[in-house]
This record gives sequence, structure tokens and C-alpha cells, in this order.
Amino acid sequence: MGGCQSSSCFTITHPSDEDDREKEKEKEVERQEIEDAPLRYSEVGGIPAFAEFSLSDLRAAASNFSPEFIVSEGGEKAPNLVYKGRLPDKRWIAIKKFTRMAWPDAKQFADEAWGVGKLRHPRLANLIGYCCDGDERLLVAEYMPNETLARHLFHWEKQTIEWAMRLRVALYISEALEYCSNEGRPLYHDLNAYRVLFDQDGDPRLSCFGLMKNSRDGKSYSTNLAYTPPEFMRTGRVTKESVIYSYGTVLLDLLSGKHIPPSHALDVIRGKNTLLLMDSHLEGKFSPEEGTEVVHLASRCLQYEPKERPNAAELVAALTPLQTKRDVPSYLLLGIKKQEEAPPSPQRPLSPLGDACSRMDLTAMHQILVMTHYKDDEGTNELSFQEWTQQMRDMLEARKRGDIAFRDKDFKMAIDCYSQFIDVGTMVSPTVYARRSLSHLLCDQPDAALRDAMQAQCVHPEWPTAFYMQAAALTKLDMHNDAADMLKEAAALEEKRQRGRGS
Repeated sequence: MGGCQSSSCFTITHPSDEDDREKEKEKEVERQEIEDAPLRYSEVGGIPAFAEFSLSDLRAAASNFSPEFIVSEGGEKAPNLVYKGRLPDKRWIAIKKFTRMAWPDAKQFADEAWGVGKLRHPRLANLIGYCCDGDERLLVAEYMPNETLARHLFHWEKQTIEWAMRLRVALYISEALEYCSNEGRPLYHDLNAYRVLFDQDGDPRLSCFGLMKNSRDGKSYSTNLAYTPPEFMRTGRVTKESVIYSYGTVLLDLLSGKHIPPSHALDVIRGKNTLLLMDSHLEGKFSPEEGTEVVHLASRCLQYEPKERPNAAELVAALTPLQTKRDVPSYLLLGIKKQEEAPPSPQRPLSPLGDACSRMDLTAMHQILVMTHYKDDEGTNELSFQEWTQQMRDMLEARKRGDIAFRDKDFKMAIDCYSQFIDVGTMVSPTVYARRSLSHLLCDQPDAALRDAMQAQCVHPEWPTAFYMQAAALTKLDMHNDAADMLKEAAALEEKRQRGRGS
């Protein structure tokens, strides 16, 4: 996403200890649901599954966080940066980087990210991952290549936004707010024109970053107190009604093409001079009736008493009938060229594991291996017919400890335990080799990962997983042509296996 270009990105909230405990329980349940049912959070409509990224992967994507990759910067009160980056599958991403001071509690950061990461909607610039490594705190989102609403409204060079597009922006953002509210995420922090981004089709999206609660990264309304909801000044809390007030300020931006303080706008409205609010650059090319409707809606959003403001569903209902030029693509209304840069489709359809491998989504690969357990070992275990000695029991206990560590993402411990199992040599398990291979990858040991993946192939010569693991290791070793060949080989084996099952 093009990112927030003001210092208003994040928020202070002051929940009570009791609220905190209740939310902590909810988040733990929420996160467990995600981990227990990863397929629910798999790729939807081209949006990748929410995942935990490694710091090395994000460094590589953003060219070691080069200044050339910065797309927006926070101010002194919000010390964070947004970089663009590119994953191995050619997908562009936005990476928001924080100081540790912004999120001192790593678990709180991860829980917040998982909570926002479960949301998926075409009106959002969706969150697709996070990274929490030492002092590093990073969020990863869909990249929006066509700038912010603020840029198109306030800093345009070729043409301003036409009226029909302004109405579309107002509707789409209200739909995003309604979705978030229905999904139990009604609080959006510091909604403003910098938080509205345009995707490759020119469609407006609401930045997911504003859905993150952050208590140590600047103030909720740090741009100018003139735009702050009145109740926030009294309580220091963001409420769902505060979000509607902020949405009202965005409506004023859309009407006027300027950032007008709400108090001034309300004075104009009370004086029944509503047309004075309209952007002169529209040159009268709008319906006065529609303009009056939007002015009325903005004034309702900006009411001093929170209970007198409409909710998100009412905003959607009010704006839907005003839409014109419904069949005209957004990029044409916005006056930009449509950007098309989709990654090439694979020659063969990939399995979930193959898809995760092609995207180098190691977290998704881990989830799939955990779910698969040892079912691919059937018929491949070579167990000697010796007595069940203490040595044998110790070996199986080592594998069990390795499985627990692997499930709990303690990959160094998993490597140690699986090594104890393998070194005894009584039982040969391709799954153990695959699990140890992935553990090596997640510990930045691609050479060892490749050796284990090749060993898994030796034990089970036509096992696609062994080839996928080799492809992932080769990618980490920058041997991309060899990795592509391994992916093709694995996909061919998958296809052969499917044909065998179908016959």
C-alpha cells in the first residue's frame, strides 16, 4: 500500500485492566482458531494467507530496507516507515517497520496482527503477514501502487478527481468500515485521506494499518486537534462513533478538495451556503442535489454528540443510491493507466504445499506439514525386526519430542530431537527428513535443508514433498533455475499421483 504519509498513523488508547484481560482471552481463542484451521485462512481471491515472515525474507524483498524502497515516512511522533518490497513470486508488498519502543510487548504485537490478519475484503488493503524478530516489529500488507486519496485530492498534477469517483471513494470506504464493524473490528485509528489507497485497478481501499491498536506510537489524532472527535479530547479513547466522526472529515475532503476544519465546515452548513464547500476544480460538473446529500451526510457524521452520528451501515445505505457511472472502471475515472503485473500462472495446478513453496511461504509450509503428520510415510518405513529395546523406545521418544517442538515452532529443538532419531538408524522416515529440512530453512541453514530434502527423496523417490523441500532450499541458495525445475518435477509427481487415485 502506498502508505500513510502523515504523522497520524497510529493511536493511543487507554483500556482498563479488565478490558485488557478480556481482550487477551478473545485474542488467544482467535489465534488458536487460526492455527487449528489454517485452510480457512488460505489464499482468498488472490490474497495470500496471513503468515509470519522471517526478517531475512523481508530484508530481501525490500533490498535490505534500502531508502529507495521507502514509500512513506512517519514524523517524529510516529517513528515508522513503509517500504515496498517484492517477494520471490514477484508479488509486491508493503512493509511497515516500527521501533521496538512502539510495540515493546512482542506477544501483543503478534496478537494484534493475527486479529487484523483474519480480515479479508476487497475494500481493504489487506494485512498478509507480520514479523517479530528481536527488536524488529514489521507488518506486511498488499501493496497499493496508485498513491493515496490525499495525493489525488490535494497534490494532483494532471487532473483532479471527478465527482463520480469521489462518490465511489465515499461508498467503498463506508463498505470497508461496515465490514470491519460486522467482523468485530469497529475501531479504526485516525481515519483520514492518507489512509485511503488506490489499487492497481484504481479502486479505493482502506489501509489495514489503521485497524491495529498501538498504545505507544504517537497520538490517535496527531495531525491537528481541530480534526479530533470531541469525545476523544475528554476520554482519550477511540470509539466506533469516533471513527464515524473521522469519516465525516474525509467526506469534507472529498467535497472541498481541501482539508477543512470541521468547525469551519459546520458554520458554512448552518449558514445554508453548502455550495461554498464544493471544490472549485470540479467546475460545476456535479449534481447540486447529490452535493447537498453528501454535505448533509457529512454534517451528521460531525455531530458533537456521538449518539447522533450514523453508523457504517447507514452510511452505505445513504451513498449507494448516489452512485453514477457504475460501469466505468475506477482507473478511468481516476485518470490513470491500469497497472497489470500478475505473476505467471504455473503450468500445472499446484497443491497447497506446492503453492506455499512457490511463494516461499515457509509458515504455510510448516502448517501443512503439521496437518499432514506422518500419513506420507505409509509403506516407506524401514523398521528392523529387532527387539523393542530401551534404545528403540528412546528413539521414538526423541521423534515425539521433535514433533512437539516442530509444532510449537521451536525449530532448533526440533533439529536436535530429529537428529537423535535419525542417528540411531533403526527406523527411516521421509517425513522426519522433510520436517528437519524445513526446520533448517527456518533457522537459515539452507545447505543442511537441501541435504535432508535429498535424503527424503532417496527414501521415497516419488514423493512430491521431498521435491518441494528441495525447491525451497534451492531458492534460499539463490539457485532459482534449479528450484524451478524441482517445482515442475514435484507438480508432475502430484499430477501422476492424482491420476493414479482417479483410475
